[in-house]
Amino acid sequence: MPADAAADPLDPTAQGRLHWAPLRHAGHRERMGVIAEWIRRKEPRLLVSDVSVEAAALARLMGVPVVVAAMRGDRQDPAHRLGYDLAEALLAPWPDSLPEPGWPAHWLAKTLHTGGISRYDGRPRPVSRPLGAPSGKEVVVMLGAGGTDIDAQRLGEAAAATPDWTWTVLGSPQGPWIEDPWPVLCRARVVVTHAGQNAIAECAAARVPTLVIPQERPHGEQHATGRALRASGLATVRDAWPQPQAWPHLLEETAARANRWAQWSPGDGARRAAGLLARLSARTSRPDTCAPR
Repeated sequence: MPADAAADPLDPTAQGRLHWAPLRHAGHRERMGVIAEWIRRKEPRLLVSDVSVEAAALARLMGVPVVVAAMRGDRQDPAHRLGYDLAEALLAPWPDSLPEPGWPAHWLAKTLHTGGISRYDGRPRPVSRPLGAPSGKEVVVMLGAGGTDIDAQRLGEAAAATPDWTWTVLGSPQGPWIEDPWPVLCRARVVVTHAGQNAIAECAAARVPTLVIPQERPHGEQHATGRALRASGLATVRDAWPQPQAWPHLLEETAARANRWAQWSPGDGARRAAGLLARLSARTSRPDTCAPR
């Protein structure tokens, strides 16, 4: 929902058909107007929509082909069905060996499963191990800004229960934000993180053993990713933060897990997505099968 959302918006979902299109909302009207004017001036050959069904629908109504970035979870609500149905193609940042269950056949037929896409794809690991835990038994907890139920008390209890491990926390009120966590991820024996697509892609790019604890998100997105990771054996997955006494065995189990992250993230996801976009952009219009009415 936009940051300038009114306290009491009027019919923001268009009677359940959209996600955010409130009536008589100046901010929403301004955003849609900016997009429409840009389309009118630039005449794009293709538009990629991340999460906005409304932007995708607007572009398609103006005659611009649309590619939609797909997400896991239950996307069978009317708004998501509209966005996915009208798209020329869907970009799914997970492997085709782990499809999202329950998708209709016509979605799957136009989906490119890129595998994970990370800013670190193809980046060499540090030649020498960066300074971390003297024993090499370091846990890196990588959180984010999307909301978490992991607090300082739980982190402290887990660390106290595992005195032979060093704990480093990134991206939360309890830990620093750093511009480039790559060296920290690469030196970790185990990473503990949520099930957001970017976090999973970065752990996969680093090829580091990972414990995934999905957080609550709309449409069950992170729990759906967690189920896929658990089914494939690519990561250790727990649906809730473990009790303190469970951590010693859990860290050792995760550290010993065979490294199969290449199944999730071969490293060429961005190139594959770019190739699809280039092909769709270059495609000439199909002949009309009916006249305008």
